[in-house]
Amino acid sequence: MEEQCQARIATLKTKLNFYPHTTISSIYLVKLPHHFENNGDLVVMEGLINVPFVIARVFVVRAPEGAIRGQHAHKACAQFLTCPRGVVEIECSDGSQSAKFELDHPNLGLYIPPGIWAEQRYKTKEAALTVLCDRVYEPEDYIREYSAYLNFRQELISRSKFGRKDAS
Repeated sequence: MEEQCQARIATLKTKLNFYPHTTISSIYLVKLPHHFENNGDLVVMEGLINVPFVIARVFVVRAPEGAIRGQHAHKACAQFLTCPRGVVEIECSDGSQSAKFELDHPNLGLYIPPGIWAEQRYKTKEAALTVLCDRVYEPEDYIREYSAYLNFRQELISRSKFGRKDAS
C-alpha cells in the first residue's frame, strides 16, 4: 500500500510540473470503490489512493433542478467532484476546447486540475455535489469572469513559451 501511495505522489509531482499545461485532456473520470450490503451501500474516497491529491477541504453543494453553479476556475486548487445524489453535468473549458461530463452515480468522480474553467448544471431534483479540494479556501485563487480566465490562460501560455514556470 505504501508503494502504491509513493507511486501516486510521484505521478502527482509529475503532473504538477506540467502546470500550466492543463488542458481538457488533463481532466479524467475515476470509478470509486462501491460496496453494497443489505442495509445500504458505501462509496470510498481516499486521498492519494483514488483521489489524486491530499484532501485539504470538502464541501457539499445542493441546488434545485436547472440551477447552474460554479462558473469559475482556480489558479492553484485542484478539485475532485462526486455526485452522491441525482445527476450533475459538468462542463469544462481550457480556453481552447471544452468537454462535458455527467456525474450520475455516487461512485463516479471527476478530477479537475487547476487552470480549468468549470460550471455545473443540476439536472435532477435534489441533486447534490460533493467537492474535495487539495487546498483550503483562498478567495484570491478564484477567477470568476470568463474574460479574466482567458487572459490568465494566455499569460500562462506566454510564460511557458519563455521557460518560466511560476504562475503567480
